[in-house]
Amino acid sequence: MNSTSNSSNGDSTKWILDTVEIDRMVEIPLKDELRAPVLPFSNEEKSVKRNSSNTWKRNGVHGTVPRMQRTESGASRGFKSLRFLDRTTTGKEGDAWRAIEKRFHQFASDGRLFRDKFGPCIGMGDSKEFAGELFDALARRRKINATNGIVKGELREFWEDMTNQDLESRLQIFFDMCDKNGDGKLSEDEVKEVIVLSAGANKLTNLKQQAAPYAALIMEELDPDHLGYIEIWQLETLLRGMVNSEEGNVSKQTLTLTKTMIPKRYRTPASKILSKSTEIIHENWKRVWLVGLWALVNLVLFFWKFHQYKHKDAFKIMGFCLCIAKGAAETLKLNMALILLPVCRRTLTKLRSTFLSTIIPFDDNINFHKMIALAIAIATCVHTITHATCDFPRLTSCPKHKFMRILGPNFHFKQPSYWALVESVSGTTGIIMIFIMAFSFTLATHSFRRNMIKLPWPLHHLAGFNAFWYAHHMLVLVYVLLIIHGYFLFLTQEWYLKTTWMYLLIPILFYASERTLTSLHENNHHVNIIKAIIYTGNVLALYMSKPPGFKYKSGMYLFVKCPNISTFEWHPFSITSAPGDDYLSVHIRTLGDWTTELKNIFAEACEPPATQPKRGGLIRMETKAMSSFDLSQIRFPKIIIRGPYGAPAQNYKKYDILLLIGLGIGATPFISILKDLLNGIKPNEANADQVNHQSPGGDRKGPGRAYFYWVTREQGSFEWFKGVMDDIAEYDQNHVIEMHNYLTSVYEEGDARSALIAMVQSLQHAKNGLDVVSESRIRTHFARPNWRKVFSNLASTHKSSRIGVFYCGSPILTKQLKELCQEFSMDTSTRFHFHKENF
Repeated sequence: MNSTSNSSNGDSTKWILDTVEIDRMVEIPLKDELRAPVLPFSNEEKSVKRNSSNTWKRNGVHGTVPRMQRTESGASRGFKSLRFLDRTTTGKEGDAWRAIEKRFHQFASDGRLFRDKFGPCIGMGDSKEFAGELFDALARRRKINATNGIVKGELREFWEDMTNQDLESRLQIFFDMCDKNGDGKLSEDEVKEVIVLSAGANKLTNLKQQAAPYAALIMEELDPDHLGYIEIWQLETLLRGMVNSEEGNVSKQTLTLTKTMIPKRYRTPASKILSKSTEIIHENWKRVWLVGLWALVNLVLFFWKFHQYKHKDAFKIMGFCLCIAKGAAETLKLNMALILLPVCRRTLTKLRSTFLSTIIPFDDNINFHKMIALAIAIATCVHTITHATCDFPRLTSCPKHKFMRILGPNFHFKQPSYWALVESVSGTTGIIMIFIMAFSFTLATHSFRRNMIKLPWPLHHLAGFNAFWYAHHMLVLVYVLLIIHGYFLFLTQEWYLKTTWMYLLIPILFYASERTLTSLHENNHHVNIIKAIIYTGNVLALYMSKPPGFKYKSGMYLFVKCPNISTFEWHPFSITSAPGDDYLSVHIRTLGDWTTELKNIFAEACEPPATQPKRGGLIRMETKAMSSFDLSQIRFPKIIIRGPYGAPAQNYKKYDILLLIGLGIGATPFISILKDLLNGIKPNEANADQVNHQSPGGDRKGPGRAYFYWVTREQGSFEWFKGVMDDIAEYDQNHVIEMHNYLTSVYEEGDARSALIAMVQSLQHAKNGLDVVSESRIRTHFARPNWRKVFSNLASTHKSSRIGVFYCGSPILTKQLKELCQEFSMDTSTRFHFHKENF
């Protein structure tokens, strides 16, 4: 929080005001006024603009193009951010040129840079076609014959043109790119070519195939007299309309975020650190007490066993090494028992709905499982190393008379050799357990499980979810060996002192019972496939019949098994249908061998469409309507489900406001929530009036507002949930649900490669209410969200509210979102609670 230097003396010690201009996060209703700045043009305006356009001659020499004598227009303000290269208005333009100059020497041939190398040289390596057209436009502008390439001096002139601070100059370059024949007019074909070029640079396959109707739309709006061409002033007018509408929205929705005085606990560095620590503990107190209790129990067991063996006769021979080994073994037995509890999913799902959820962080069950596994690995290493490097050598090198007097009865009065100890039952079982555990733990690491490590043949099958799943089930053998290992001890003879089986008995029976009950319920969870759709992006959507008694909450997930692929493998997927729907649905992205095989099986079962799909890039295969599910099952592979199981998002109703963030396929856990909220919004024919007065989700208490941010890099992704987006736009008149779609493959606003796409999007949305990217009624933003601005807007809009932040996606964004939640929870009256989906 920044202090204000010019505040009055009386207020400086009490108040520090911070004024931040932000946009209210609401969906702007479609009105005819949005088109007003574009059409119609008055005759007087047409005459003035055309005269101005006619005086704008391209002389081909930089700096001689006459500037239009007028005040800075809305279009000029809009084109302030129009750029062809990365931002260079930072005072370090020389550094930017040096980078291009270096690449010139890298890509030039005999001192000349050719057209196909121009893109990589200026930093447009991924947009070579666009860069080629820019190269031609700049060459025409400079009257350079660039057939045989350009020299470094000419490249410098091109760079100066692209980075020129003159607004009209950059606009002219953009127009020249569109106007290939140089007649000062843009025909419909030229507009179409530039749309295709921009769509290709931004990886918009669907938009590329719809270039013709969008070019016709631009001509319809900007050429009302049907002259067959448009001029630069008309292109400028379109941009002014975009800027004016945006400025109008901002003026209506701008508000002042005022932070009151800094609390006393944040005024000094020491108190600030103390207060932040307190806030962190308050935010994580469930984790703190549970992990603290677990750590305390481990320490107590370790030192209890350490102290116990310190007073045994064997201590006289093996010393403290024996105490350390036995202490580690005691914690190992405890953790081998505890590690089974976090994966008892059925039990945890039921406990989430009890009072225990207020004191136990059930959402962190997988993290706790991993933490216990780490403790097991550490205890195993300590136990093994101390035995192998200290206890065994001391035992075998001990004088025989001393050994017989102290430990003779334990070894049948025969002093063993080192290898005899290794080859014993305890030694053999211990070695086998170490190898199995090391193998299983390695395949469970993130890199192996996510198939991020590419192994050579024939070891490539060791990476991926399948390898992790099968290796984990090998740990059943470890438990058998551990009981044997704990029974055949050298230093303990009484059976009731061999406590390994005592630690493991109840957890193993509990886990085995849950697995058995789950297997028995499989017969009740055979589902019928109603419909299967394969979308662009290798996403398979399965719509299934709902088994009797299958009750779930939005945000939960289930396991899917396909016996046609494997009789043992189960894979978790979020439920994308709402609890009120009469069917179940999941959306599965092919990221591994099992999901790829599942998609291939359904692709073979699905009949191809009778006609070619209207939208290029979308592969859509659906079933035919069947009179009975039995007939449908003949065509489709058998699917068995297990669940439902609890997830962090299922508790969304306890928050005042929701912030749902999904990256790519990570949107799936939140689609069910949106559908559930939407079902509470949709009018019901039987009691429409009653529904209108209910909160989302019927008469149940729920969040008053939900913000959904979906970030994806593929245009085809929006097809997955297009129906949900259209329903939200149609029924959510009170803006309870606010969707923000972001397409990261499109260059950010202001980049010349996306300028025309932004214009087309503005026209299409204003005229037809449809987005050119998602082809839904929800408008798509370009590039990535400014998360700090998102949190700032929420904090100012929903003061003193509890906002549940639910995230599903790449771990890269987890840390940033978590830190923003903590920061804005401390600096504002709004409390942000962060939750990440874990499977």
